[in-house]
Amino acid sequence: MGDHKDQQPVRVGAAVRRRRRALELTLAVVAERSGLSVPFLSQVENDRARPSRASLEKVADALRTTAVELLAAADPACSVDVVRADDTGDPDFAPRVRSLVRGHHQLHASEFTGDHDAGREFQHRNDELMYVADGAVEIEAEGRAYRLGRGDTLYLTGGVRHRWRATVPDTRIVVVAVAEHIEAVQDRSR
Repeated sequence: MGDHKDQQPVRVGAAVRRRRRALELTLAVVAERSGLSVPFLSQVENDRARPSRASLEKVADALRTTAVELLAAADPACSVDVVRADDTGDPDFAPRVRSLVRGHHQLHASEFTGDHDAGREFQHRNDELMYVADGAVEIEAEGRAYRLGRGDTLYLTGGVRHRWRATVPDTRIVVVAVAEHIEAVQDRSR
């Protein structure tokens, strides 16, 4: 089977967002420069709308680039990607992390095996789900401790400070989070 990347549709939204942020422009400025609406540009950036060729050229002009450059920087719109299980079979269950999603997407997922730095505190911009696949963990979030066993989940909204540690050997947890580049959470300071 060959590489089908050139035959698949692309998602140009992330490329538009990256370019806009690199230029430190707001959506309102790009809307004013392009003659397109802020809601439409937001939908384009979040891949909820596909711009016509004419609209993409207006956006490119507003971002001081070309439609060709934006398309070249776009992500392929793959609907399926398989990440195979690690077959190294690490028998000593040394602490490790394995990414379950490849590329630049709206969700990130990682599998943690064994323990890790229990003193490390996390605070993510967007929501996160922690699922205990095997073993048990203790998670401290916003001053409360939660003990989770196999099959349990904990949901954290964006901005919640937390840390976790494995409480039994051979613990395996899966963490699924909305990517940092996604503007899924409104500014809570307002």
